[in-house]
Amino acid sequence: MASKQSKKRGATPSRAPQSKTLAGRLKSLDALFRPRSIAVIGAGRTPNTIGHEIVRNLVSAGFTGPVYPVNPNAGVVRSMHCYADIALIPGEVDLAILVVPAKYVVGAARECGEKGVRGLVCITAGFAEVGAAGAERQRELMEVCTMYGMRLIGPNCMGILNTAEEFKMNASFANSRLMRGEAAFMSQSGALGAVILNDAEVLGLGMSMFASLGNRPDVSPSDLLEYWEADAATKQILMYLEAFGEPERFMAIARRVSRHKPILVVKSGRSARGARAAISHTGSLAGSEVAVDSLLEQCGVLRMNSMKELFALASAVQAGCYPKGRRVAIVTNAGGPGILATDACVAEGLELCDLGANTRKKLEAFLPPEASTANPVDLIASADATSFDKSLALVMADKNVDMVLAIFVAPIMIDAASVAAAFAKHAKSKRKPLLACLPGLPESSAALELLRRAEIPNYSFPGDAAQVLAGLVQLRELRERPEEPAPKFRVRKKRARDLIAAAVEEKRELLKDREVTGILEAYGLPIVPSALVNNREEALAAARRIGFPLVGKVVAPEIIHKSDRGGVLLDLRNREDLLTAYDTLEDRFLAEAPNMQVLLQAMRSNGVETFFGVASDPLLGRMLAFGLGGVHVEILKDVVFRLHPLTPLDARDMVEAVRGKALFEGARGKPPVNKEELAEVLLRLSQMLTDNPEIAELDLNPFLAGYRGESSFVLDMRCRIQLPE
Repeated sequence: MASKQSKKRGATPSRAPQSKTLAGRLKSLDALFRPRSIAVIGAGRTPNTIGHEIVRNLVSAGFTGPVYPVNPNAGVVRSMHCYADIALIPGEVDLAILVVPAKYVVGAARECGEKGVRGLVCITAGFAEVGAAGAERQRELMEVCTMYGMRLIGPNCMGILNTAEEFKMNASFANSRLMRGEAAFMSQSGALGAVILNDAEVLGLGMSMFASLGNRPDVSPSDLLEYWEADAATKQILMYLEAFGEPERFMAIARRVSRHKPILVVKSGRSARGARAAISHTGSLAGSEVAVDSLLEQCGVLRMNSMKELFALASAVQAGCYPKGRRVAIVTNAGGPGILATDACVAEGLELCDLGANTRKKLEAFLPPEASTANPVDLIASADATSFDKSLALVMADKNVDMVLAIFVAPIMIDAASVAAAFAKHAKSKRKPLLACLPGLPESSAALELLRRAEIPNYSFPGDAAQVLAGLVQLRELRERPEEPAPKFRVRKKRARDLIAAAVEEKRELLKDREVTGILEAYGLPIVPSALVNNREEALAAARRIGFPLVGKVVAPEIIHKSDRGGVLLDLRNREDLLTAYDTLEDRFLAEAPNMQVLLQAMRSNGVETFFGVASDPLLGRMLAFGLGGVHVEILKDVVFRLHPLTPLDARDMVEAVRGKALFEGARGKPPVNKEELAEVLLRLSQMLTDNPEIAELDLNPFLAGYRGESSFVLDMRCRIQLPE
């Protein structure tokens, strides 16, 4: 435990803050995951206490450097000399594990900084997760870490691990023995982290590193992605996430890392919604789980529904073999499981391929007449290890097959272990993915033990195996998605900046219609001919300029969703219609909004009403949205989200992902719209967000996508900016 007085308290920090370069960031995390020596501040003599168990785990795992227990009230911990103060340790200390009560943590961290410690893992809870007082304590802890250039994991975490032979570090209080392997795992939940490590041990999933991040005021998921990207021993990255922390940075790093290392994520929780109601349709839709799914897919991350699904797929990824396509063959000794497997594969979007004629002929040469050589290949119940071995060799070699699901329901007269050995032999060949399904066998059976030793996962049900095969296909497709830089459009950036600056100066979050129009025009977006008028005479003059037919819309800060309030009047065909409409809008809204105006627009309807939007989410950052528009946007919710900034592939995917995209291609005798133009609008909006970080919410609804030969126009718009704090 930290002493009450420090000989060097208040000393000048010995190092500057960590480097901001990639090399510097990676090097700074070595103090956490590759330490040469570790001190446990708060090490205890009593078994089953956290401070005691962390010392035990470090020693029992075989940590290759010295471990220094620190506690002023304990002379010896686990037969090791215990130091009263970290300053008394004779050698250098790279990493300190803090297990002292919360009120002592900041002082202990300061003493670590004065000692020259480079990394801290704060196990202790009682910080930002418990309220204002804890948040202030966490802020003080980060001030100390920044002052001394120390990297911090936690507080409120369960620790970290590195299974590499040169470290063998278990700096956690997990009650499990990790197998060395190629999966790095990050958990934002300490309690769930312990479960994760236990499940990994049971399933035989080897880990390279593990980190429980806790409150993460310093080391973030993005930091770990970068670090594990550079770690040669890590071949796949697994995450349990509650929040991204830095969504745009996370996306940029994940987009790069996922091209050579699979990233599997279980994401829990929903966006925190602010007290203020969203001013846009985008804002009200953005917190949906669909948005999270699409954003993770955008950066090449595969989202799993549960930890069970994550471990099932990770075990198959461990084999390092991916299918080249979606064609699957099933080899079984029982018809029922074969049918279940067929249904499950089709439901997952896989294709039951036709085996080649030569393959079927060779199978028929040694299989009994009752067997089926079609797909699924049913060897019947009498099939032994030799039959499976020969059949799998032929099916795996078939050019029509991308992957194989091998099912064995063990009858009493067949040695299950020898069949499992045949499965392992062909799975280890890595020519094509082969998944084993041996239902009904006890975990202690020789067959399953043989598969575990060979690092071949067994799936108890065909549906689980089919889901994993589909996951392998998705990972391959994500890895092979094309890279294409975003175009740089010629825009009038200064005009947009001046308009936003004026609103900031006046402390207005909601932009005026003319300001939104000016910004959109500056970025090359087409606006329907329009005029903002204040009286009947101005309305008549505007009608002469624009021409009939017209649309009249009320404009006032108090009126947000104007169509829902009767604030939009359509098809004004002459002078009388216009004046009547103007009077109607005044009658409806003048009392509520004394400064109301009326926006007159040329009426356009020859196209498909679409929707473009921007939303800022506390969990995900700024997002762009696209979908079918008009008054039913929140009812249909046919909207696709992607995180800013977009690539051309992102923009095209958004247009293609709309469920009602048949309307874009020409439906019920209508001509198609220009889908390339819709993708370009998204890219222009993304460039606009890059240039103008103040834009927090934007709705272009509807955006009329003109039919072939017709022009497209923004028909209605609104925008909110984020004022400086």
